[in-house]
Amino acid sequence: MAETSAPLLIKRYASRRLYNTETSDYVTLEDIAGFIREGREVRIVDLKSGDDLTRQYLLQIVAEHESKGESVLPLAVLTDLVRSYTTQAQSVVPQFLAASFDMLRESQSKMMDAALGPMAGMAGFEAMQAQQRAFLKAMTGGISENWSGPAREDDEDDARGTDSADLDEIRKQLADLQAQLAKMNG
Repeated sequence: MAETSAPLLIKRYASRRLYNTETSDYVTLEDIAGFIREGREVRIVDLKSGDDLTRQYLLQIVAEHESKGESVLPLAVLTDLVRSYTTQAQSVVPQFLAASFDMLRESQSKMMDAALGPMAGMAGFEAMQAQQRAFLKAMTGGISENWSGPAREDDEDDARGTDSADLDEIRKQLADLQAQLAKMNG
């Protein structure tokens, strides 16, 4: 996925409305969560004071998802996070969490490299790779969208998500690949 180097700037007006400076329209917290799932870096600033409000809004997005039953953080982790604000662990926790997520992304990348590496020369590999990315995205709820495994430059459409037409195309490509494999083995 092609990522822009500059973060998407969102300005918060006095009315608390959030304004996307790239598209010149108002956005919601869910829109901002969508930008992040797509791999965009987001920066939210108060229009009047210039204060960076990004952390506050990201925490609000996480809290809303957790309260809707879309729990990612186990209760024990939430408890330990609260506890870390009142202990000496406060200085270590941010680095630990960042390193943990880096290791998760790296592990996903290595797993995909190991699974797909031997097949790179096979006919139809690119179609299978696109299908695998769509499958991983669906299974992980978007956490694998920043997967840094082998990808083509023109895979932006695959990384943005799939609609039913894309899924139909993937199913057709899978059927074609299965037919080709059956011919090769038969």
